[in-house]
Amino acid sequence: MNNLVPRLPPGNATAIHLVPKLLLGNAPREPTMSRTRYRIVENEYPYFMTCTIVGWLPVFTRPEAVEILFESWRYLQQNREFRIFSYVILENHLHLIASAPDLADAIHRFKSYTARQIIGLLKRHGADLLLQQLRDQKAAYKVDSEHQVWQEGSHPKQIQSDEMMLQKIEYIHLNPVKRGYVDDPLHWCRSSARNYAGQPGLIDVITNWT
Repeated sequence: MNNLVPRLPPGNATAIHLVPKLLLGNAPREPTMSRTRYRIVENEYPYFMTCTIVGWLPVFTRPEAVEILFESWRYLQQNREFRIFSYVILENHLHLIASAPDLADAIHRFKSYTARQIIGLLKRHGADLLLQQLRDQKAAYKVDSEHQVWQEGSHPKQIQSDEMMLQKIEYIHLNPVKRGYVDDPLHWCRSSARNYAGQPGLIDVITNWT
C-alpha cells in the first residue's frame, strides 16, 4: 500500500478488482477486542473506526443529519488533511477508514461538531421524543451538556496491510446488504461503494490506495 501502510505481508488489492469482490463476497465477522486495545498510536497508518449513536437511536434516518456528517468530513478534508478511504452510514452508526496527521483530534472535532449540529437540527424540527431519549442516554459525568449524541470512543483498529484494508472495505460496503436494506452495495448511496465502482459519490474518497 504505497505511502500508506507497510506491506505486512504484501497485498495485491486494486480498486478495479474490489467491486466484483464486494458484490459477491460475504462480510467477515468482526473479532472482539478489549477496550484497552482501541487506541490511535501511529498516525501514519489508516484506521478502521465505528461511531455509534447513544442507545442505537435512529438519528440518521433524517437526511439533514447525514448531511451534517458530510459537512464535517469535508471541512476536515480541507483543513486537517483528513483522508477517507471508505465509509458507510447506517441509521444509528457509521463505519469509516481514515487517516490524518492527528487522527484522534480530527475524530474528536468531528463528533463534537456533529453532536452540536444534530441537537440544533432536532430542536428546529421539534423532535421532542428523540431529544428526550438523547437526554436520558447522557452519561452522568457529562455535566456541561444537556444531551449526548455519540457513544464514547470510536474503536479504532490500525490497518497494517493491503489485505486488512481490503477486508475492512468489503465489510463496510456489505453492511447494508448484510442487514437486508439493499441487494447490491451500489444501491446504498451513503457509502463509498459507488466511489470504488467509478461512479459519483457523496464525498471524495481515496480509492487508489495500492
